[in-house]
Amino acid sequence: MTREYTVERNTGETQIQLNFAVDGEGEASLETGVPFLTHMLDLFTKHGQFNLSVHANGDTEVDDHHTTEDIGICLGTAIKEALGDKKGIKRYGNAFVPMDETLAQVVIDLSNRPHLEFRADFPAEKVGTFDTELVHEFLWKLALEARMNVHVIVHYGQNTHHMIEAVFKALARALDEATMIDPRIKGLLSTKGML
Repeated sequence: MTREYTVERNTGETQIQLNFAVDGEGEASLETGVPFLTHMLDLFTKHGQFNLSVHANGDTEVDDHHTTEDIGICLGTAIKEALGDKKGIKRYGNAFVPMDETLAQVVIDLSNRPHLEFRADFPAEKVGTFDTELVHEFLWKLALEARMNVHVIVHYGQNTHHMIEAVFKALARALDEATMIDPRIKGLLSTKGML
């Protein structure tokens, strides 16, 4: 079974082609037009051992909002579709990632009940030209479209870049864990019989 999906999204603000493979080798091909987001998606791909291809054109002359949001929408859609019926997956994932002075944690439930709990206060409003408030926007759209419950907690940190990077690495590791096939699980990991 190949757990992979391709999304194409064209609006008046962005044009995006995205391919996501759950069972990858950490390979990324990224042209987002948003350098800091490219950096975060690159390490997300590597630390989750996914494969991810993103080719995006957006109205970044306005700001990075539409492109960041729409890539989150596309990636969330691709994750949901690549997982198919979710039979045999572990469903839950939890990861702590330190980066220098920072400690971040991400906990995921692939529950089909989208929610984002975001406990992170970034000291700076920008990293380079990237508005740090867009991290929440990206993660909310990702959780919504992937239909997953995502809890993000930055326990402590001082450097905004380190804090965001630790979040994306923890997101990758938690998602990798949640999407793993466990041969002991017959059908879906739910007493309801559905997710």
